[in-house]
Amino acid sequence: MTEPTTARRAGLRAVARAVGRWAVRLAVVLAGAWLGILLLGRVSAPIGPFDATVAFRPFGGGAALDIPPLGALQVDAYDGPLRLEIQLSRVDEIRATQLATDPAQLDGVVDRVSADLRDAVERVAWLTALAAVGGGTAASLLVLRRRREPLIALGLSTALVAATGGIAAATWRPDALSQPTYTGLLVNANSLIGSAQDIVARFDAYRASLEDLVSNVSSLYSTLSSLAPPGGATDNVALLHVSDLHLNPAGFDLVQQVVTQFGVDGVLDTGDITDWGTQPENGLISSIGTLDVPYVFVRGNHDSTVTAQLVAAQPNATVLDDSAVTVAGIEVVGTPDPRFTPDPGGDDGAETLEQTGEDLAELIATLPEPPSVAMVHDPQQAPALDGVVPLVLAGHTHEREVTRLDGGTLLMVEGSTGGAGLRALQGEFPEPLTCTVLYLDPQTGALTAYDEITLGGLGQTEVTIQRQVVPAVTPTVGDGADGDGTPPAPTAPAPTPASPTG
Repeated sequence: MTEPTTARRAGLRAVARAVGRWAVRLAVVLAGAWLGILLLGRVSAPIGPFDATVAFRPFGGGAALDIPPLGALQVDAYDGPLRLEIQLSRVDEIRATQLATDPAQLDGVVDRVSADLRDAVERVAWLTALAAVGGGTAASLLVLRRRREPLIALGLSTALVAATGGIAAATWRPDALSQPTYTGLLVNANSLIGSAQDIVARFDAYRASLEDLVSNVSSLYSTLSSLAPPGGATDNVALLHVSDLHLNPAGFDLVQQVVTQFGVDGVLDTGDITDWGTQPENGLISSIGTLDVPYVFVRGNHDSTVTAQLVAAQPNATVLDDSAVTVAGIEVVGTPDPRFTPDPGGDDGAETLEQTGEDLAELIATLPEPPSVAMVHDPQQAPALDGVVPLVLAGHTHEREVTRLDGGTLLMVEGSTGGAGLRALQGEFPEPLTCTVLYLDPQTGALTAYDEITLGGLGQTEVTIQRQVVPAVTPTVGDGADGDGTPPAPTAPAPTPASPTG
């Protein structure tokens, strides 16, 4: 064997040993950095109303938002060995309540969440870098046990962290944030978002068409005014019955138009002015204050106490809660729905509904004179009032219905003045918007006639007003006008109702 060949082989062995040493060093540093990141690379942080855990994990690039138990969404926002993971652990009750009750906080919620998230990511990035460098250095010290190895490991781990950050910055894809991948129950998110966007588009067209339809109330009123005065009287108290507006701005438009065109003396609202009873929904409630007539309200099962307080804060509004009020000389009593649908724990069922009706009947018994009108939200509250008050107004069912109860009391259930709200736009056609103008004798408070107003839904160009004349009935249990205990037949339509227009 020649001397050059021996030297060459010795050189190759030296290179191999060097490569092996650096490979071991790199493996030890990587293992230590990986372990350090797993143990220390996370922070707990508030993100808006949520408490969250934010961490970098050595499972590939991108970001993931975990929302247990609904699932997760993943965003392929960057490449690299570390993935950003955000897990929402719980909703902080105090922050959520502040957000729901303070419009100023709600207005800045997006900026606040963005700032919270940015702060959390910055903190976890620095902590992850330190954990990786510290873990790699500590592992080298424990495994290799040579004086200079920790310094080498420090340099290697720092270089790896810098390279990881550089790769993420060089491959950053902000457009990917708008194209997340959903897992778990959140796989339906795309279709839900699509439906919401479709609802918004449909509502724009819906409200635009309703502006024309609402304006037709004026021409219909002109036709209706040519009929004989309701009940043959020359003067009546006109009260507008609305219900279940469910935050539909078009429903508020209709109320404003009817108040103006029909010259009503007051509005009686039997509840569900909102959907969830939260502060953000209550912006439209201020439009009540723009009406130049009294507004009487009873809380529905979708209205919170906050909603009721905001209605009561309007200068022309009264919220009835087992109480009475006089509107244009007509005595009106009312009781709220005891349930609050967004809080299942607040639903005590039909027995509580019936009890509220009985409580209202007891209140009526204490009044000097029986009221002319009782307001409830759910028709199940009405039976206890049969024979106690001549007229009961209700809503809730979204189906207009007028019935004479056994004791002679007339129960008038309104449809939905808001057309069931924006949820109705998910179907092929939304529900019609309905309201009713009641005409009452100013001396006796008896209902003499009423006009049922109906606006067609999306795709329909129809507005109708149907006048019904009410025969005089004295609500007496077991003593109908026919002398046999049977109340008179239900009201019949006037011979010449107003014609549809569109």
